[in-house]
Amino acid sequence: MNELARASDADREHAVIALREELVAGRLTLEEFAERMATAYASRTTSELDELARDLPGPIESRRSLTRILFAAFSSIEREGRIRVRDRVLCLMGFGNIDLDLRRATLEGDTITIVTVGFFGAIDVYVPEGVEVDLHGFALFGHKGSNGNDPLPRPGTPLVRVYAFALFAGIDVWRVPVAWAKRTLEQVIRGIERGEHKELPA
Repeated sequence: MNELARASDADREHAVIALREELVAGRLTLEEFAERMATAYASRTTSELDELARDLPGPIESRRSLTRILFAAFSSIEREGRIRVRDRVLCLMGFGNIDLDLRRATLEGDTITIVTVGFFGAIDVYVPEGVEVDLHGFALFGHKGSNGNDPLPRPGTPLVRVYAFALFAGIDVWRVPVAWAKRTLEQVIRGIERGEHKELPA
């Protein structure tokens, strides 16, 4: 009987907030959270909502170091995978490239601030579509931009705040559709530039 109970909007929002706590605790990656959040808001019964967290393990203490600073001078750096991010990340680049991929990251906080400073090169930050992004800053003889679909934020969604300062450099945030989880960073950029993300179902 309980399995057929209809889920209310309050039930869905409660489930997303619970998933957000799992994200902060490191038991979900940012990409997994975005995917399960979309499933939660599409769920029709409370049993479907219960399934969203049933497979999650108990508390696990990660031994990985926090990602705090990325520095590239006359070189390229790519930071991806199950990285740990808390509060703030500083990206400094001169005559090089930095790729910060947060799709599989665990965010240990409600708001993550990323400060990017680039000279003569490029800095790219990748977040799953559905995660709220707030981009500020300025570019001189370069550009800063936010790319991809920008759906309305949902309750419980983490905030990634990016401050971009560019001189003869490009600093971009790429919102990656959940369906593109297995695409490489290059494929993500090409797909968004071609507008393929606009053809995906909402």
